[in-house]
Amino acid sequence: MTTLHTINKSPFERSAMASCLNHALDGDSVLMIEDAVVGARKGTAIANDLREHQRTCAIYVLGPDLAARGLKPEDLIEGITVVDYAGFVDLAARNRRVCAWL
Repeated sequence: MTTLHTINKSPFERSAMASCLNHALDGDSVLMIEDAVVGARKGTAIANDLREHQRTCAIYVLGPDLAARGLKPEDLIEGITVVDYAGFVDLAARNRRVCAWL
């Protein structure tokens, strides 16, 4: 049973990202939305942890939230996929459940 994990808080202010990654299982998907998208940037303190989890989980960011924070897809860790709102819905439909990390 796969899970879509959504995170909306910056990993530099809250521990939701770390908690999420510690609970994500093989085959799960992680979607960063709102302020969490800043965690997907290259060269940050959590970049290595995210790259490590990319081996077992698919990691996504919500494109409109990325743009709203002045970030571009080329600013992201390689392998992180940018999705739009339709992609968010597709992820929710593809996974058996959704877990929101606040």
